[in-house]
Amino acid sequence: MDQNEYASAADACLAAITDWLADVEDLDLTTRDGLVQIEFDDGARYVVNRQGAARQMWLAAGARAWHYDLDTATGEWLDDRDHHNLRDRLVELVSDKVGRALPFRAPRKGS
Repeated sequence: MDQNEYASAADACLAAITDWLADVEDLDLTTRDGLVQIEFDDGARYVVNRQGAARQMWLAAGARAWHYDLDTATGEWLDDRDHHNLRDRLVELVSDKVGRALPFRAPRKGS
């Protein structure tokens, strides 16, 4: 995977996360180039960002952090240690934080 392929996949991942959480009232989203910050009513912040030098996506939630590599066969971002899926971990963390299930949905057409 070259740098352009990585950047395209990383940007698509961040866009999908933003689209998924855009209408959730229990949190605030801040997006910048290569970063999505999720802030909750209690002040907690989770951050998903691309790490171009490592060609990874990083997720930080509280005192925990995970690093994800792109599985080019499936298009999924998988943890570099236990291979869990970034999307699944984020759904788990955010759902737990807001106290209700927030299943990940595919981005809206045209997004």
